Amino acid sequence: MIRAATVNDIAEIRAMIRELAEYERAAEQARATEEQLREALFGERPAAFALIAEDDETGETVGYAVWFQHFSTWTGTGGMHLEDLYVRPHARSGGHGKALFASLAAICERSGYERFEWWVLAWNEPAIGFYTSLGAELLEEWTVCRVSGDALKKLAARAPAG
Repeated sequence: MIRAATVNDIAEIRAMIRELAEYERAAEQARATEEQLREALFGERPAAFALIAEDDETGETVGYAVWFQHFSTWTGTGGMHLEDLYVRPHARSGGHGKALFASLAAICERSGYERFEWWVLAWNEPAIGFYTSLGAELLEEWTVCRVSGDALKKLAARAPAG
Protein backbone atom coordinates (compact mmCIF):
# COMPACT_ATOMS: atom_id res chain seq x y z
CA MET A 1 0.00 0.00 0.00
CA ILE A 2 1.23 3.50 -0.82
CA ARG A 3 -0.08 6.48 1.11
CA ALA A 4 0.78 10.09 1.81
CA ALA A 5 3.05 10.47 4.81
CA THR A 6 1.68 12.02 7.98
CA VAL A 7 3.43 13.82 10.79
CA ASN A 8 3.30 10.52 12.71
CA ASP A 9 5.71 9.02 10.15
CA ILE A 10 8.55 11.47 10.87
CA ALA A 11 10.61 9.16 13.11
CA GLU A 12 10.31 6.29 10.63
CA ILE A 13 11.20 8.53 7.67
CA ARG A 14 14.26 9.80 9.53
CA ALA A 15 15.32 6.22 10.32
CA MET A 16 14.99 5.23 6.65
CA ILE A 17 16.93 8.33 5.55
CA ARG A 18 19.78 7.13 7.74
CA GLU A 19 19.50 3.61 6.32
CA LEU A 20 19.65 5.02 2.79
CA ALA A 21 22.66 7.18 3.67
CA GLU A 22 24.47 4.13 5.07
CA TYR A 23 23.73 2.19 1.88
CA GLU A 24 25.03 5.12 -0.19
CA ARG A 25 28.24 5.19 1.89
CA ALA A 26 27.49 8.66 3.28
CA ALA A 27 26.00 8.09 6.73
CA GLU A 28 27.82 11.12 8.18
CA GLN A 29 26.00 13.40 5.74
CA ALA A 30 22.49 12.44 6.91
CA ARG A 31 22.10 15.13 9.57
CA ALA A 32 18.42 16.11 9.21
CA THR A 33 16.59 16.16 12.52
CA GLU A 34 13.01 15.11 13.12
CA GLU A 35 12.11 18.76 13.70
CA GLN A 36 13.66 19.80 10.37
CA LEU A 37 11.78 17.04 8.57
CA ARG A 38 8.52 17.96 10.33
CA GLU A 39 8.89 21.58 9.20
CA ALA A 40 9.97 20.65 5.65
CA LEU A 41 7.14 18.15 5.10
CA PHE A 42 4.30 19.51 7.26
CA GLY A 43 5.14 23.13 8.05
CA GLU A 44 3.18 26.17 6.98
CA ARG A 45 4.93 26.16 3.58
CA PRO A 46 6.11 22.59 2.89
CA ALA A 47 9.37 22.36 0.97
CA ALA A 48 8.83 18.70 0.09
CA PHE A 49 6.28 15.90 0.16
CA ALA A 50 6.51 12.24 1.13
CA LEU A 51 4.88 8.92 0.37
CA ILE A 52 5.05 5.84 2.58
CA ALA A 53 5.10 2.21 1.39
CA GLU A 54 3.52 -0.24 3.80
CA ASP A 55 3.44 -4.02 3.65
CA ASP A 56 -0.14 -5.04 2.83
CA GLU A 57 -0.11 -7.98 5.23
CA THR A 58 1.72 -6.60 8.28
CA GLY A 59 1.19 -2.85 7.92
CA GLU A 60 4.95 -2.40 8.48
CA THR A 61 6.53 0.69 6.94
CA VAL A 62 8.92 -0.72 4.35
CA GLY A 63 9.82 2.31 2.24
CA TYR A 64 9.39 5.98 1.49
CA ALA A 65 9.80 8.59 -1.20
CA VAL A 66 10.45 12.32 -0.72
CA TRP A 67 9.97 14.72 -3.62
CA PHE A 68 9.61 18.41 -4.38
CA GLN A 69 8.36 20.47 -7.27
CA HIS A 70 10.70 22.27 -9.65
CA PHE A 71 10.08 24.41 -12.71
CA SER A 72 11.41 24.10 -16.25
CA THR A 73 11.88 27.30 -18.20
CA TRP A 74 12.10 25.17 -21.35
CA THR A 75 8.73 23.45 -20.97
CA GLY A 76 7.07 26.24 -18.99
CA THR A 77 5.71 23.64 -16.58
CA GLY A 78 6.41 22.26 -13.17
CA GLY A 79 8.16 18.98 -12.65
CA MET A 80 8.97 16.54 -9.90
CA HIS A 81 12.41 16.03 -8.41
CA LEU A 82 12.65 12.81 -6.45
CA GLU A 83 15.04 13.45 -3.58
CA ASP A 84 14.89 9.98 -2.01
CA LEU A 85 13.28 6.65 -2.71
CA TYR A 86 14.16 3.78 -0.42
CA VAL A 87 12.80 0.31 0.24
CA ARG A 88 14.20 -1.62 3.17
CA PRO A 89 16.36 -4.58 2.10
CA HIS A 90 14.05 -7.28 3.49
CA ALA A 91 11.12 -5.84 1.51
CA ARG A 92 12.86 -5.47 -1.85
CA SER A 93 11.50 -7.42 -4.81
CA GLY A 94 8.03 -7.15 -3.25
CA GLY A 95 6.80 -4.49 -5.67
CA HIS A 96 7.06 -1.60 -3.21
CA GLY A 97 9.59 0.36 -5.28
CA LYS A 98 7.51 -0.01 -8.43
CA ALA A 99 4.39 1.02 -6.53
CA LEU A 100 6.15 4.12 -5.17
CA PHE A 101 7.37 5.08 -8.66
CA ALA A 102 3.93 4.51 -10.18
CA SER A 103 2.33 6.64 -7.45
CA LEU A 104 4.85 9.42 -8.06
CA ALA A 105 4.22 9.24 -11.82
CA ALA A 106 0.48 9.51 -11.13
CA ILE A 107 1.09 12.66 -9.06
CA CYS A 108 3.06 14.07 -12.02
CA GLU A 109 0.24 13.30 -14.41
CA ARG A 110 -2.46 14.81 -12.16
CA SER A 111 -0.32 17.90 -11.60
CA GLY A 112 0.51 18.50 -15.27
CA TYR A 113 4.24 17.97 -14.68
CA GLU A 114 6.17 17.10 -17.84
CA ARG A 115 9.32 15.89 -16.10
CA PHE A 116 10.01 13.39 -13.31
CA GLU A 117 13.71 13.48 -12.46
CA TRP A 118 16.15 12.15 -9.88
CA TRP A 119 19.82 11.40 -9.41
CA VAL A 120 21.48 8.02 -9.00
CA LEU A 121 25.02 7.23 -7.92
CA ALA A 122 27.09 5.95 -10.85
CA TRP A 123 28.19 2.85 -8.91
CA ASN A 124 24.65 1.83 -7.94
CA GLU A 125 24.08 -0.63 -10.77
CA PRO A 126 21.10 -2.41 -9.13
CA ALA A 127 19.24 0.91 -8.90
CA ILE A 128 20.22 1.90 -12.44
CA GLY A 129 18.91 -1.41 -13.75
CA PHE A 130 15.66 -0.96 -11.84
CA TYR A 131 15.20 2.61 -13.10
CA THR A 132 15.86 1.74 -16.73
CA SER A 133 13.40 -1.17 -16.44
CA LEU A 134 10.77 1.46 -15.57
CA GLY A 135 11.60 3.46 -18.70
CA ALA A 136 13.99 6.00 -17.19
CA GLU A 137 16.71 7.39 -19.44
CA LEU A 138 20.15 8.23 -18.09
CA LEU A 139 21.10 11.79 -19.03
CA GLU A 140 24.82 11.29 -19.46
CA GLU A 141 25.38 14.70 -21.06
CA TRP A 142 24.47 16.45 -17.77
CA THR A 143 26.67 16.70 -14.68
CA VAL A 144 25.35 17.52 -11.22
CA CYS A 145 26.99 20.60 -9.69
CA ARG A 146 27.04 21.53 -6.02
CA VAL A 147 28.40 24.38 -3.91
CA SER A 148 28.27 23.83 -0.15
CA GLY A 149 30.10 24.46 3.11
CA ASP A 150 32.96 26.95 2.96
CA ALA A 151 32.70 27.31 -0.81
CA LEU A 152 29.06 28.39 -0.44
CA LYS A 153 30.00 30.94 2.21
CA LYS A 154 32.80 32.34 0.05
CA LEU A 155 30.55 32.60 -2.99
CA ALA A 156 27.77 34.26 -0.98
CA ALA A 157 30.26 36.82 0.33
CA ARG A 158 30.80 37.94 -3.27
CA ALA A 159 27.13 38.94 -3.70
CA PRO A 160 26.54 42.61 -4.50
CA ALA A 161 25.17 44.64 -1.59
CA GLY A 162 21.50 45.48 -1.70
